[in-house]
Amino acid sequence: MPSSSAFKLALVASVSFIGVAASSSAIAQTTDDTATIVVTGQRQAYVGDLPVQDIPQNVQSLSAAQLQVIGVTRMENALDLVSGVAHLNNFGGLWEAFAIRGFSGDANNVPSGFLVNGFNGGRGFSGPRDTSSVERIDVLKGPTSALFGRGEPGGTVNIVTKKPEFTTKGSVQAGIGSWNNYRVEADFTTPLSDNVAVRLNGAYEDAESFRDTVHTKKLFLTPSILWKISDKTSISYEMEFATLKIPFDRGLPILGNNFDRLPPSRYLGEPGDGPIRIDVWGHQLQLQHDFTDDWSLLVGAGYRTTHLRGIGEYPELVASRQPILSGGSIISRQRRYADSKSENIIGRAELTGHYDIAGLSNTLVIGADYDYFELDQFQSRFRPTAAAGQTIAQINGIDIYNPVYGAYTSPNPYFPGTGAQLVYDRLERDFAWGAYFYNQIDLTSWLKVRVGGRYDEFRQRLLNRQPTPAQALLPNPAYQNVSKFSPQGGIVVQPTETLSLYGSYGQGFRPNSGANAQGQTFRPENSESYEVGLKYQSPDKKITASLAAYTMDKTNILTADPNPANSGLVVAVGAAKSRGIEFDLNARLPYGFNLTLVYAYTDAFWKAEFRDPDFVLPILPGDPLINIPKHSGNVMLLKDFSIGGTRKATIGGGVQYIDKRLGETGTAYYLPSATLTRLIGSVDVTDNLRISGNVDNLFNVRWFANSYSALWTFPGAPRSFSVRANYKF
Repeated sequence: MPSSSAFKLALVASVSFIGVAASSSAIAQTTDDTATIVVTGQRQAYVGDLPVQDIPQNVQSLSAAQLQVIGVTRMENALDLVSGVAHLNNFGGLWEAFAIRGFSGDANNVPSGFLVNGFNGGRGFSGPRDTSSVERIDVLKGPTSALFGRGEPGGTVNIVTKKPEFTTKGSVQAGIGSWNNYRVEADFTTPLSDNVAVRLNGAYEDAESFRDTVHTKKLFLTPSILWKISDKTSISYEMEFATLKIPFDRGLPILGNNFDRLPPSRYLGEPGDGPIRIDVWGHQLQLQHDFTDDWSLLVGAGYRTTHLRGIGEYPELVASRQPILSGGSIISRQRRYADSKSENIIGRAELTGHYDIAGLSNTLVIGADYDYFELDQFQSRFRPTAAAGQTIAQINGIDIYNPVYGAYTSPNPYFPGTGAQLVYDRLERDFAWGAYFYNQIDLTSWLKVRVGGRYDEFRQRLLNRQPTPAQALLPNPAYQNVSKFSPQGGIVVQPTETLSLYGSYGQGFRPNSGANAQGQTFRPENSESYEVGLKYQSPDKKITASLAAYTMDKTNILTADPNPANSGLVVAVGAAKSRGIEFDLNARLPYGFNLTLVYAYTDAFWKAEFRDPDFVLPILPGDPLINIPKHSGNVMLLKDFSIGGTRKATIGGGVQYIDKRLGETGTAYYLPSATLTRLIGSVDVTDNLRISGNVDNLFNVRWFANSYSALWTFPGAPRSFSVRANYKF
């Protein structure tokens, strides 16, 4: 690729608009009043314009109104309202990390991916995604890899952002919460002419934390413009700008399975390190042209950069370097400096059409995309030596019961000449393109069949600028070139107008980075998924429900090389399985009651014997995957009523249950189960002003959000409150 980012973006846009003008698509949106998919503004890629009841997969959507009711400001927390989503280690809140149906991406390098308007939005290190720009969040589960490509078989999260409208309106919201949490949001849209409209959306947050000394700041802006060239053609542009400052926080050490030893507020990093700084710039450009009422073209290009850098303290995990594992109160820490940059360029085009053959109605989606991703990572550290006989200063120690900050910290590992040890200095470049299609045929009014697939080409170049002694024996740079066709199929049976039964099958793949001891690149992760389910929608559209059962297998997962001579290297031999049942219900009940209920049973486990790549601990067949609860659920009941016959008010609450979860791969360390309760309320003070608030973790339950090891366990927040005032104009 040329070095000029502007040239790269122009090249991709040209390829998208000229070379791939063979494809397009439209998105499905479930509204409160209908269970069909409607088009608002421009369409979304990869998902056709079919009613939800006609799609052979489980699709769940969260609206902006739902998120506002419960005061959610981070996408990660919004996903608690979707069955089968589990929280993974997120480095103390530096990014989103989640698994859908038990499977996740590479948590060490590129955390869980998600899409924003069909463009990759979770690659690189971009911090937690703010919800201020969200119109809705679609979670498409099951065998969808055949269309989206290079993803996880459990499902795909797509954030649909708020678009410009040709009516002037806006809102301003200010909020305050526990631990001096201050937040301001603003949203404004207006037409500039009869065919041009703009929208400016953003949020600023300044917050302390239940964690001692932890103070975060973030600014998130998403301006956009929509130009309706004609009744059939429109162009949109959206920019994303975010800057975040988040102190590095590895949580608490849990010793002897005693989860009450330390208060959840105890911070064992160094405030003097300062926060981790994250900056994000993103651009999305999209053209939609409707040839007829039945055929439509969608072409788009995206460009996004992220930059994360800063210093953090990591409790040492090797037993010989960690005195706290032998008793006492001093924990040794590595001090690390990280600097990670990413660049992502995307081009795509899609054609959607409806046509009849031999009296049978068909819906066709055919498309192609190109993806260039560059990840530039540097990390250095000061690491404690063997703990025996060393002073607290030599091991960068801190007393877990009486921490004194700044007393024994190592030198800054960023500066040369200080004796810091290199962890890695590498540059990865991925080039990928794919072509995909599906065709859904209505054999009868009650029987529909879908066939489809995706072909992917993936090329990868990984350069170690300063290889370790083990890496010095390997080809450098390492190359990988793989291709894969992933078929997809489904069937929908509709015995009544309110009930749909479906089944689906799909394959997928996800490339692996790096090379083995022989310098050979790894085979990609392969997956195979089956799903059956049913969907119900009441005649008055007030009740929707879905029940799904699935099984998924994944192979070629990176695991530790069993050869002692290849310590620190990995091989692609791991295999895992996930199977489960999910239930989702949304109901508008009589007397102003609104019910949301989700439940998931997830049985995710390893299928073969090997060693994990992080700790080289033995994994046996049947061992569970880390951070995945077998049982999880969330229920929320709200009651709408009026005050004085004119002012609308809402009151209600919810209960979330998280089963016990494995907290460290290859061990018997489990995080305890948790039941969390929240209260919610709001009232319209005037026609334009609404006051709302909530109390989370009402009963102040001690719980733990996620873990990487027993020494890196992150506590959940204790009881907290927030109050918000929203003014619309």
